[in-house]
Amino acid sequence: MTDPARAIPVLASLDLQQSKTFYTDKLGFTAELFGDYMIARRDDMEIHFWLANDRIHPEHTSCYIRGGQVPALYAEFWTKGIGENPIDGERLSDFTTRPWGMKEFYVWDPHGNLLKFGMSASEA
Repeated sequence: MTDPARAIPVLASLDLQQSKTFYTDKLGFTAELFGDYMIARRDDMEIHFWLANDRIHPEHTSCYIRGGQVPALYAEFWTKGIGENPIDGERLSDFTTRPWGMKEFYVWDPHGNLLKFGMSASEA
């Protein structure tokens, strides 16, 4: 099969232009706006965003990104200073092995969406 089905998260954004700036400048995605919708892509990662008017939506949403690229992404995001200024809402966790056997780090975007990046600890 040349085009297998895949899951693409659709996250909430309180301000699509602010989301676009964060995902392009900090996370290295490219992003396109389509009215009240945004599509962000980087390599094989794709995340969609819809314009929300209540902070409860992004603050209770997450997605999981898994693969061998995760250690390099952590190093890149750390170097870019994600989370150094928690006033703007963005945060970056430590890259650590969790009790469930996955080595993971987490990124919170400015609106509270949680991006979980991980790989099997045995693959790390």
